[in-house]
Amino acid sequence: MATYVEVSNAVKSFRETTALNDVSVKFETGRIHGVIGRNGSGKTVLFKCICGFMILDAGSILINGQPVKPAVSQDIGIIIEEPGFIGSLSGYKNLKLLASIRREISDEVIRNTLIRVGLDPSSKKHVRKYSLGMRHRLGIAQAIMEKPKLLILDEPMNGLDKQGVVEIREVLKELNREGITIIMSSHYTEDIDALCDTVCEMDRGVLTLIK
Repeated sequence: MATYVEVSNAVKSFRETTALNDVSVKFETGRIHGVIGRNGSGKTVLFKCICGFMILDAGSILINGQPVKPAVSQDIGIIIEEPGFIGSLSGYKNLKLLASIRREISDEVIRNTLIRVGLDPSSKKHVRKYSLGMRHRLGIAQAIMEKPKLLILDEPMNGLDKQGVVEIREVLKELNREGITIIMSSHYTEDIDALCDTVCEMDRGVLTLIK
């Protein structure tokens, strides 16, 4: 199977802390890949480097055979930390505003994407009044509305109740069936077991393949 993301001997340090310590891993196309580890283990730093938000001190990352570029030009959907939505606008208007930047997404696509993640596109409720789970659903909608080839999801189930977790798992499985490669982290082993074809563990900047 072809490799979509290839990380080779990646090193990233912050003063006295080495967040990525000679990390090498290949994430194959069309699969769901899990990365587990405690807070501060280096997972989020790895994701930010793959997305082009951080530059490695040493090593390299290839996306579909090409060196890392800004995420917008790499066709990547991203949830890393909580998205910065405008609290005084509805979920639909937030996505509409984001879609206007590239002018490639129709109103129908926005509505259908919100429905897909379990949100009502006609709701006038302001995002600042959303529960944490609703904000996370909106973040997933923002990440998938442009139909990216790669999804990077850092703790996508945070704040969801049991039913919400089940629904978002099904969304991710469906996206994967459509050919989207997914790299995700989760504190919940149930999510990893239910979704992931491969699993890596980060510990103090060292990545180990465990499945």
